[in-house]
Amino acid sequence: MNIVVCVKYVPDATADRRFESDNTVDRVGVDGLLSELDEYAVEQALQIKEKADGDVTVTALCIGPEKAVDAVRKALQMGADQGVLVTDEAIAGSDYLATSLVLAKAVEKVGVPDLVMCGMSSTDGAGAVLPAMLAERLDLPQVTLASVVETQGDQVRVKRDGDTATEVIGGTMPLVLSVTDQTGEARYPSFKGIMAAKKKPLETYSLADLGVDAGQVGIGAAYSAVEDTAERPPRSAGEVVKDEDGSGAGALTDFLVSKKFI
Repeated sequence: MNIVVCVKYVPDATADRRFESDNTVDRVGVDGLLSELDEYAVEQALQIKEKADGDVTVTALCIGPEKAVDAVRKALQMGADQGVLVTDEAIAGSDYLATSLVLAKAVEKVGVPDLVMCGMSSTDGAGAVLPAMLAERLDLPQVTLASVVETQGDQVRVKRDGDTATEVIGGTMPLVLSVTDQTGEARYPSFKGIMAAKKKPLETYSLADLGVDAGQVGIGAAYSAVEDTAERPPRSAGEVVKDEDGSGAGALTDFLVSKKFI
């Protein structure tokens, strides 16, 4: 069985994040890391491998700047067998449509696997649409937002938790599978895993390697654009209302009304 896990290199939420002059997120000049939500997908892929009877190969696939190799290395340290980084300056500013195109071409180059796995969304964009787009590009069925994953042979069964009920959904491989943060905590890389990752194969592809025209991706091909950005305003001091004369309740009500909470 072959599993490809799509992972994303995202800006560190604790770092000083900023935008470029073209209003795209700066992914080169800030610290980044493997998206936490994608760690759950890596974990589930590794669990499937550990429970399988036959040989299973887990490949971590990432699109991003050269620094995004750190996200791939993290997946390798966790236990993935090999990694692929697609990096090309023309990709910068791509929207979901272009990103799904590049991912699909990279998956095809690796060799269409039995499972293509993703996190439920990225921690920076939070669009949660890429797994569906990827399934359409690859012409594969999709099973998304799984909170529990079980496999047997070429069968996949998942539980999906909704607002009012839990669904049980089954599918036959090959398919695209996305998992939520309810599937269980991702493992920490062990010292042995960190050392072993240094010897694992890691390939780098460009758009030309994938046969993708640069005009199909990037900010110029995006269907949406950010017109303007502004720095987050500094946090203002809170207002303390002292209920010395019985007017506190009225002041609280006025505040809630002004903020349209009531």
